[in-house]
Amino acid sequence: RPQGRAADAAGSKALQGKHIVVTSGPTYEPIDPVRFIGNRSSGLQGHAIARAAAAAGARVTLVSGPVALADPAGVETRHVETALQMRAAAAAALPADVFIAAAAVADWRAETAGAHKLKKGEGGVPLLNLVENPDILAEISAPGPLRPKVVVGFAAETENIAQNALEKLKRKRCDLIVANGVGDGTGTFGGDANQVSIVSAAGIDSWPRMSKEDVARALIELVGLKFEEVR
Repeated sequence: RPQGRAADAAGSKALQGKHIVVTSGPTYEPIDPVRFIGNRSSGLQGHAIARAAAAAGARVTLVSGPVALADPAGVETRHVETALQMRAAAAAALPADVFIAAAAVADWRAETAGAHKLKKGEGGVPLLNLVENPDILAEISAPGPLRPKVVVGFAAETENIAQNALEKLKRKRCDLIVANGVGDGTGTFGGDANQVSIVSAAGIDSWPRMSKEDVARALIELVGLKFEEVR
């Protein structure tokens, strides 16, 4: 385990009664009533984190994109589909002591979603104008009275994982970044296991490959220790 037993106890105890907001799963950005822009996120890791936070005694709000998973027991789950809906639900869940952005939010959305299904052969190939979605993590992590004491981001990368995660940590002013590889052969999307590196101002700590449930428990223990540091 990444933490020792004494650290486990201290970290978990620190979160009892605290409010933790977790985002999980993908977002779907509609192109028309049938098609959408999405990604391969299953929500398994985010939902596991919500369960681990609840087991540590925290009050948990889970903002979930469209996933094929049951709502975690003892967790208030808010269901959304698009990035704009996730942003609104996450903001509405504040104030919080901890914010964990495990969702894979689509970077772009169609500027205008068609009211009817786009059909082949009607005027050639349709041209999609894309606009950038808001950066939910950066908005919540920005300094201000509603900024949670601990903000954790995720960096799903296919290359230069550590470098990209370090840049994200600084750019988005997070306390921790959970970095993982999601390229071909990693089995991360939809799989039951994950290999992550924890990136903080102190450096990079690479954890062994383990189940997503174990990653979630270890992360919540670490978040509890971080919460004690900044309190």
